[in-house]
Amino acid sequence: MRVLLTALCLALAAPFGQALAAPVHGIAMHGEPALPPDYKHFPYVNPDVKKGGRITYGVVGTFDNLNPFILKSMRTTARGMWDPEFGNLVYESLMQRSRDEAFSMYGLLAETVEWDDERSFIQFNLNPKAKWADGQPVTPDDVIFSFELLRDKGRSPFSRRLDVVEKTEKIGKHGVRFTFNDKADRESPLLLALSPVLPKHAIDVEGFDRTSLAFPLGSGPYRVKDVRPGEKIVYERNPDYWGKDIPSKIGFDNYDQISVEYFLQENTLFEAFKKGSVDIFQEGNPTKWARGYDFPAVTSGAILKEEFMPKVPSGMLGFVFNTRRPMFADARLRHGLSLVFDFEWVNRNLFENAYRRTESFWQNSELSSLGVPADESERALLGPALARIEPEILDGTYRWPQTDASGRDRTVLKQAVMLMKEAGYSIKDGVMSDANGKPLAFEIMTQNADQEKLALAYQRFLSALGIRAAVRTVDDSQYQSRTLTFDYDVIVRAYASSLSPGLEQAVRWRSDYRDREGSEAFAGANDPDVDRMVDAILSARSAEDFRSAVRAHDRLLLSNHYVLPLYHLGRQWVARYDYIARPDAVPLYGYQLPVWWDARAQK
Repeated sequence: MRVLLTALCLALAAPFGQALAAPVHGIAMHGEPALPPDYKHFPYVNPDVKKGGRITYGVVGTFDNLNPFILKSMRTTARGMWDPEFGNLVYESLMQRSRDEAFSMYGLLAETVEWDDERSFIQFNLNPKAKWADGQPVTPDDVIFSFELLRDKGRSPFSRRLDVVEKTEKIGKHGVRFTFNDKADRESPLLLALSPVLPKHAIDVEGFDRTSLAFPLGSGPYRVKDVRPGEKIVYERNPDYWGKDIPSKIGFDNYDQISVEYFLQENTLFEAFKKGSVDIFQEGNPTKWARGYDFPAVTSGAILKEEFMPKVPSGMLGFVFNTRRPMFADARLRHGLSLVFDFEWVNRNLFENAYRRTESFWQNSELSSLGVPADESERALLGPALARIEPEILDGTYRWPQTDASGRDRTVLKQAVMLMKEAGYSIKDGVMSDANGKPLAFEIMTQNADQEKLALAYQRFLSALGIRAAVRTVDDSQYQSRTLTFDYDVIVRAYASSLSPGLEQAVRWRSDYRDREGSEAFAGANDPDVDRMVDAILSARSAEDFRSAVRAHDRLLLSNHYVLPLYHLGRQWVARYDYIARPDAVPLYGYQLPVWWDARAQK
């Protein structure tokens, strides 16, 4: 009887319409987390590493801001504050993502979470040990304050996180519950778990949306020690960091000091690495990787070259057509312009045939439509959009045509001209023009020498058909300003792809993001069928439904030709000094810098 009464009392105490949920240590987008409740650490760390020493990273660019969550200076915030590559050194999220699983989250600021099968709510139960760097506890009030502040003064995507929340409430001493509205999808709880938490007692709300170099207060493992605007930022370990012994942080944050040096050009950064001023260099140029590492530190063994093979989709690097421009409104024209690019010429003459042509946004994974015919599930999802998808893309046989690598393959150029003719363009007196005689001309905006090299090659190919493409390389601040406001014709962008695509697909492709300045809607897609496929991804409950939705989305993106696909490596290249060590295990997503360490500290 006592048990029955206790259960009844608990049921009555639960919010109306929500089933009781047992606290869990982790959550996954699909299925269950791989690690059990009593896990000791992530499988790709060295749990016995002796912390100490230092590391210096190098980056190209500048910075004038220490607030990574605002629109102003979004691209010029100091690296390391909130950083997927170097680690979130100062600020932390409610949960920590494992890079050895597609999309699983484990406790960080939140010790446990509660949710229901419908994902109608999620409750984060804060770790009682969680503290800010000044010793004050992290509280539910901090969590609620952070979401509301970022909603009012933050940048996308943080400013949109509460759009899917109907109610936020404190539960007991350590709990925060978010109840979702009908705008939410099955990814929403995980995105809340990834969101930063800021200290209510140490934030100037009025000036939050202005750039600032004031040293911030966070709950993370490091504090800012020194700042030289535009040149260098130095972080030092917080010896009193609250989370150093929790399972999701074992083996992370292994340096006493982390420096990030800024350089104006990659060549200057590389020279600094050769001299020992920078400890790690992440290489992306196959020619340089093959020929540019013959200096003494490499030949003596002081610098180690390593190649990693992540088990993730290739992503998509390409020229992006801004469909807000009337000239790029027709997919046939975009397709024709894409065919003009001679990948074989570029790969042979610029990259020693190091690259593979990218032909899917999720190439090298089961989420890709490449080589896979659309099954009944995909066809049902696509519905009337089936008629708009190119037959070869629908049956999985589509491939980009291979050229003779001359830069002017007549067979391929003939296909391009035919598509452009269907879109209303033809060559008159050696100039590609529309029906009114207006020449087809546009600008390709680039931001560095590598992009400029590609754009100049493309310019040459286009000129063979009488198409005038101007190439303009701009500095980082101008590039930021113009991309934030979509003020460009064509740009070069990389779309990272994961094994668990979700809300980022909405931000990139759904029509309601087309006019949101600061979003990643670079192509300006405005297609209700694309919107439906994104929604299908976000609402999928089973792994099979999820895979079908992503493949259908992939087919639509390819058929719409928003992006002229370029190439990918499928490999990661890193050079490091031999005193920077790493674990033997490499996770699903490839090497992870936050779990490396200074071997000199082990002695």
